[in-house]
Amino acid sequence: MSAIEKLLQVMRDLRDPESGCPWDLRQTSASIAPYTLDETHELLDAIERDDTENLREELGDLLFNIVFHARIAEEKGQFDFDDVAQGIADKMLRRHPHVFGDQSGERVSDEDLSQQWQALKQQEKSQRQASTPGADLTSSSAMYRARQIQQEAAGFGFDWPDINPVFDKLEEELAELKHAFSTGDKDAVSDELGDLLFVCVNLARHAGVNAEMSLRRTNRKFLRRFAHVQSQMAAAGIEMDQQQLEKMELFWQESKDLVG
Repeated sequence: MSAIEKLLQVMRDLRDPESGCPWDLRQTSASIAPYTLDETHELLDAIERDDTENLREELGDLLFNIVFHARIAEEKGQFDFDDVAQGIADKMLRRHPHVFGDQSGERVSDEDLSQQWQALKQQEKSQRQASTPGADLTSSSAMYRARQIQQEAAGFGFDWPDINPVFDKLEEELAELKHAFSTGDKDAVSDELGDLLFVCVNLARHAGVNAEMSLRRTNRKFLRRFAHVQSQMAAAGIEMDQQQLEKMELFWQESKDLVG
């Protein structure tokens, strides 16, 4: 029995109506979705820390979630794990004609590869929409969805020619957000903040970086620096509160050189 066959059997046993685990039996794809998201974040964390051992473990945890979702679907007669594996294999074959198709062996630039990928993806989406109304209403993080929307708009030529106008738009949206704050209108603040975040994602896209990964990197940087502030304040016997903000700011600036 291969390792994947063993994992699939473990999942079947966990979901066995007679002898399975009560918790596993109660679950639906909706109820385990938060766990799938958590495991994805933990996997990204392991990658960012270059933790090979933890990476192996987190890949396993995410794979277990995939098997879990597939098993639930199989019990409903919808699809099984083999369908999932076959589906992604077929998709990769379609989207890599320069490796598996008529273009095999040809040298293709990164720009051409990106355009080819997007064209094939759009073709597949059109086919899904023809048979499944609303198939494009995918659920994803707002930041990821913003980038996706911008890329789709750019495919129709609706995009800034370069990054400079995006900086101008950023300043415009920031000014509008400041005005919204001055009015005390929370709905206006929410709208303007959303506009500002959307432009930030656009800025990241034009800069060729991933906004989601940039924010995750900043989160980790903040935690490193804040931990330094906490340790230094504790060593100095100073209570951390708003009254000590100036002292904390000194340790914060110090942390930039010491912990990055």
